[in-house]
Amino acid sequence: MSTSSPERDPPPRRRLPREERQRQLMHVAWRLVREEGTDALTLGRLAEEAGITKPVVYDHFGTRNGLLIALYQDYDARQAALMDAAIQASAPGLDATAGVIACSYVACVLTQGREMPGVLAALAGSAELEKIKRAYQMAFIAKCRGLLAPFTGPRGIAPAAFWAMLGAADALSDAAVKGDVTAEEAEGELFRTILALVGRSHGIAAS
Repeated sequence: MSTSSPERDPPPRRRLPREERQRQLMHVAWRLVREEGTDALTLGRLAEEAGITKPVVYDHFGTRNGLLIALYQDYDARQAALMDAAIQASAPGLDATAGVIACSYVACVLTQGREMPGVLAALAGSAELEKIKRAYQMAFIAKCRGLLAPFTGPRGIAPAAFWAMLGAADALSDAAVKGDVTAEEAEGELFRTILALVGRSHGIAAS
């Protein structure tokens, strides 16, 4: 008489520390956005793909907007870390500093650039996103001001000039993502834009 093997219970889910679970969820969320687009990213779908229950995902993000904002914060944090690491490894001097700012900004956008427009579009009109985005913009400008301060002339670099630089950085990076220009062209133009800001602080007109 044959006997059938008893069905095995599925292995129990391993409880992860909160920070480790957060990293897992962010990784899965980015993958979903990359492979299927932002519309596919819901808290329920994220829970399913991560192999956990919905309450765990809700505990981490609260709402879909909360999840999308977390993705934006993750993107900006990695952009800042990339620039910090590049600055530490770079040679001293204006050209090296301007090159690091330009290259690290464009590189980070290219790394996640195809996913970010969808995330931002899904958050259009979100007052919370606007507040967070402005805080990161101000932090980026402050970092650039500090990095360029040793090379700045008596006129200083006006706040409007830094906002123009940031606008150029976003536009050039977006063009690189879409293939309208190469990454090298975007980096080169942003590099020259930064040098021009410093030049004007010495009273040197851009050629």
